[in-house]
Amino acid sequence: MEQKKWSLQIGGRILEIETGLLAGQANGAVTVRYGDTIVLATAVMSKGASRISGYFPLMVDFEERYYAAGKIKGSRFIKREGRPSDDAVLSGRAVDRTVRPLFNHRMRNDVQVIITVLSYDGENDPDTLAIIAASTALSISNIPWNGPVAAARVGKNKEEFILNPVNGELTEGELDLLVSGSSDKINMIETAAKEIPEEEILKALAFGQEAIKKITGFILEIQKEAGKEKSAPALVAGTPEFEEKIKEILLSEGLAEALYDKDKKIIENKLSAIQDKVKEYIKTNFPEEIEKLKEVAEIVFEEVSDEIVHKNILEKELRPDGRKLDEIRNIECLTGILPRTHGTGLFTRGETQALTITTLGSPGDQQVIDTMEVDMKKRYIHLYNFPPFSVGEVRPMRGPGRREVGHGALAEKALVPVLPSKEEFPYTMLLVSEILSSNGSSSMASTCGSTLSLMDAGVPIKRPVSGIAMGIIVGKDNNFKILTDIQGLEDHYGDMDFKVAGTEKGITAMQMDVKVDGVSLEMLSAVLTQSHKNRLEILKKITETISEPRKEMSQYAPRIIILRINPEKIRNVIGTGGKIINEIIDQTGVQIDIEDDGMIYITSPDEASAEKAKQWIDNLTHEVKAGELFNAKITRIMAFGAFAEILPGQEGLIHISEIADRRIEKVEDVLKIGDVIAVKVKEIDSQGRINLSARMAKQPE
Repeated sequence: MEQKKWSLQIGGRILEIETGLLAGQANGAVTVRYGDTIVLATAVMSKGASRISGYFPLMVDFEERYYAAGKIKGSRFIKREGRPSDDAVLSGRAVDRTVRPLFNHRMRNDVQVIITVLSYDGENDPDTLAIIAASTALSISNIPWNGPVAAARVGKNKEEFILNPVNGELTEGELDLLVSGSSDKINMIETAAKEIPEEEILKALAFGQEAIKKITGFILEIQKEAGKEKSAPALVAGTPEFEEKIKEILLSEGLAEALYDKDKKIIENKLSAIQDKVKEYIKTNFPEEIEKLKEVAEIVFEEVSDEIVHKNILEKELRPDGRKLDEIRNIECLTGILPRTHGTGLFTRGETQALTITTLGSPGDQQVIDTMEVDMKKRYIHLYNFPPFSVGEVRPMRGPGRREVGHGALAEKALVPVLPSKEEFPYTMLLVSEILSSNGSSSMASTCGSTLSLMDAGVPIKRPVSGIAMGIIVGKDNNFKILTDIQGLEDHYGDMDFKVAGTEKGITAMQMDVKVDGVSLEMLSAVLTQSHKNRLEILKKITETISEPRKEMSQYAPRIIILRINPEKIRNVIGTGGKIINEIIDQTGVQIDIEDDGMIYITSPDEASAEKAKQWIDNLTHEVKAGELFNAKITRIMAFGAFAEILPGQEGLIHISEIADRRIEKVEDVLKIGDVIAVKVKEIDSQGRINLSARMAKQPE
């Protein structure tokens, strides 16, 4: 393969795309460089149909490599990268959500896109490059795909938008918006924001769209120059006569009516009965092609159902459960329902129910994040669990999948902007959302449940956060209808799932996926306008249940006492080999976290133990001043005087002339080791030595 290289000036840096040097046996392979961050994207398609049936078998993997950042990680015994980090999972999902809608849904070839980070400069995020690289690799390959697409990252600092900001600008800025799409449409959004109004978000999307337009044009030029002829895909298809007959059976058996009911179970039962009729027809008339034609019938079922839902909403504004287009399902909120947890929030919206539990811990309970990109600690963690019973299914429980990681991350970043600072509230906060029932928008139910749970736990959040999932139905002539609070069936047959979370002041998190080739800025403007109204409705329901964080934390939550000491005194608290700090912990049962700036956090299940540890540390780190009085213990006797311990680890000298108010010949005539006497700090000399006086301690002030 001939080696070729192209470059484009974008965001004040050079975007460089190269092919022909690496991964020559893939159907399509490119490297994309931005700054010193380089990613390799490969796209490979199987020659024939996959053994997997029921869906298009696309696999997207985002591979972090520690060598890319010049790091060696892992235990002493294992140095190979293990399972993907949550960040890698989220990056892979962003690529998948961008490219998947542009494949033919009837296609059954296995397709795998692998993005490998080869070099990371610590500034230019590989997420954006991964989407651009995957799009280019698919575009120049022989894999049938309706791209290209591209991506841009948008930051905001004060009044200015920043295209593809470096990591420092993201950390300090108000916005982190990853957006992807084609030259005129947007098909994926992932956003974290610090309470930014909807109109500013729309401006940021338009700003990002301009960059996307340039990059997609750039990829099209590369495709014209280096692209392969597209292959014919393996499609699920029956004869026109067979598919028409299946459609006839579906409609005659009442599919249009079966899709409409307020009860999810009733719909499922009706649809199952109709599908049984179709299976019986195939079994009777095509006994030798049952498996093949069953999948064709399933595709027809999905397409006809999709057509019915689209037509009813576009022409009659008729939703499957009978709600108005802008109507939210019935909401119920409860707090404090579990007796021993630190905080609980139960949020129920229609048939979707999320129970979120808050657990408070010490600063030392923070999660350590150690990946290719970052080494950091996280004090707010949100975990999302989606057990099979929540949708009435039976399946093995094998830990969190990509979906659980993605939903947990979305609910987590929705609350981060309203959390109290560590100085104000030093606790580590772990939230777990258990989805107990699901019929759409469980991630936004988790967000609302998090607000309830945090306030129930007494966490002083700045403002409550609510979330809503919006949908859209787009007609063939690009007319559209916006749907509020989409349920499962509308998510499945609708054209967009747009989750928006925020406070009364503005948006804190967004996530959007589509099933069409993208949506316009006009559509997004309408969605954001409607979502604002709906978010405020939900906020009202939340604040009617609990209007502000509780003044008192649960009696079962730990208590934290904060001390600030001279950093030079830290060694006094730790002791040689940790001897002193371990002694404090063993005798009081507390947990102690010490930071380099002298901040000490004492975490204890009860206040008495915390106070005991505090007093101990106060004594260890007390900076003695002239004139202070102490009860001192005699530790050593010398010819010229006696040494006495006034505080743990701090001794001073009582000169022989300062022992008594009369002349004494020998120290031993008055003192012996172990005696406890009153002393006064006479002075602290230029070398920091403490001079004590027993004589002055006896004199009246």
